[in-house]
Amino acid sequence: MPAPPDAADTGSLPASPDAADAADTSAAQATQDAQSTQDTQATQDPQDAAPAVQDAPAAAPQRSRGADTRALTQVLFGQLKELRPGSPEHDRVRGALIEANLPLVRYAAARFRSRNEPMEDVVQVGTIGLINAIDRFDPERGVQFPTFAMPTVVGEIKRYFRDNVRTVHVPRRLHELWVQVNGATEDLTTAFGRTPTTSEIAERLRITEEEVLSCIEAGRSYHATSLEAAQEGDGLPGLLDRLGYEDPALDGVEHRDLVRHLLVQLPEREQRILLLRYYSNLTQSQISAELGVSQMHVSRLLARSFQRLRSANRIEA
Repeated sequence: MPAPPDAADTGSLPASPDAADAADTSAAQATQDAQSTQDTQATQDPQDAAPAVQDAPAAAPQRSRGADTRALTQVLFGQLKELRPGSPEHDRVRGALIEANLPLVRYAAARFRSRNEPMEDVVQVGTIGLINAIDRFDPERGVQFPTFAMPTVVGEIKRYFRDNVRTVHVPRRLHELWVQVNGATEDLTTAFGRTPTTSEIAERLRITEEEVLSCIEAGRSYHATSLEAAQEGDGLPGLLDRLGYEDPALDGVEHRDLVRHLLVQLPEREQRILLLRYYSNLTQSQISAELGVSQMHVSRLLARSFQRLRSANRIEA
């Protein structure tokens, strides 16, 4: 596998989940500090001191950008070590580190293009790994940050695919609630002489209609019928004969089942963004227009929500 890039122009990349809006200012100021460090170390770094290839002049700017980012990353980690975690200054420097190393995430995410997952989502998940790597990195160990961070970024992406690619997954709490919904449905059907409405079931159990719908959808996972079984009525085709084309709308069902029961743990604004993204199938641009915020801010909130939901899912498991 080719060596990962140290960085590239990050102007068109999505913002990191925890970076503050002033990260660009810190990055610019840190670049000035890094310039003097780069000049001092130029003769000590074998990669920077390597002779330029005369017949490939385009390689020089790329190598220069990589050297600039290495120097910038080194300076930023030095600053981060001196700041109190949680302080505004610490958050700004940490955000600048995330921004500077986002190309590393895109490099790792590109390895998973064949998974047919939106690349934007894979990059957001990889960004969580980048943040974890930044928080655990110790510059004094003498290891280059890209070398240290790459396994963490790739590991986070692999966990994302492992946790989300499931045939049937119903959380325990949702299963327990489904049993109650099923019992209430039978009782109300007997009492009313008809199938009860969602609101009637919700009122009976003192839960929300959304929870009732989640249980009904999850309950379908427990009923299996042979594709070869005959259907009611003579001459009707079997289920196998009724199978049609794949519905693209089903792609997000497993993800919705995974996060639906965890949404209550998120702030109201993040709940709304996740509902718009995965239940209304809006793009980040459409969500930003709906909420009147920048797409960059939507991207940060989505990534932050993913991190919270993933942590909660691991605890539950």
